[in-house]
Amino acid sequence: MLTLRRSHERGHANHGWLDTHHTFSFANYYDPAHMGFGPLRVINDDRIAAGRGFGTHGHRDMEIITYVLEGAVAHKDSMGSGSTIEPGNVQRMSAGRGVLHSEFNPLDDQATHLLQIWIEPDVTGIAPEYEELSVPEAEKRGRLRQVASPDGADGSMRIHQDARVYAGLFDGAEQAELPLAAGRRAWVHMARGKAVVNGQVLAAGDGLALTDEAAVTIRDGEQAEVLVFDLA
Repeated sequence: MLTLRRSHERGHANHGWLDTHHTFSFANYYDPAHMGFGPLRVINDDRIAAGRGFGTHGHRDMEIITYVLEGAVAHKDSMGSGSTIEPGNVQRMSAGRGVLHSEFNPLDDQATHLLQIWIEPDVTGIAPEYEELSVPEAEKRGRLRQVASPDGADGSMRIHQDARVYAGLFDGAEQAELPLAAGRRAWVHMARGKAVVNGQVLAAGDGLALTDEAAVTIRDGEQAEVLVFDLA
């Protein structure tokens, strides 16, 4: 079964320095029909103005993945981690029993466009963790490159949940298929561009839920950047 979630159906808030769209309920956007999909709890499509960002704030018991599409985000946290994440880098923070962090756009002439993803963990109260992964464009071109998994497969970041996250770039004749094991479900988020996913045309910001499907298929991309979540 395929269920479309169009970009314009998402929650939206514009705070001036932050223009954000919420695929699932978040902050002041509450939609009981869209509280998440399995353990996938948040996909926030954020645009942060130059020189602005999120001040120090706390999280606990959540797997947080930051995927930068344009610009950069400077991260600092109470674990002592600090770095600047740019396109081609992916960040994972397991908040565990509690962590404080801040995220700012360090650029003075460009907005930052990123996806912040929350996945509910299968264990709570652990020590917080931080990890980064460099994923060159060539590793995503015309294929789905695994970027997060419960076992670190294919050099991916290790998250505390039975979920696998893939990223891919598709244009023209490039295509890929991701088989889904029996009982698995998937969520596809079109980060930018457009492509045909399981026969459905998805444009930037669109999401597609797949249940009882044998595979995720992606083809006919037009400068498409896609994230796929393979979920228990």
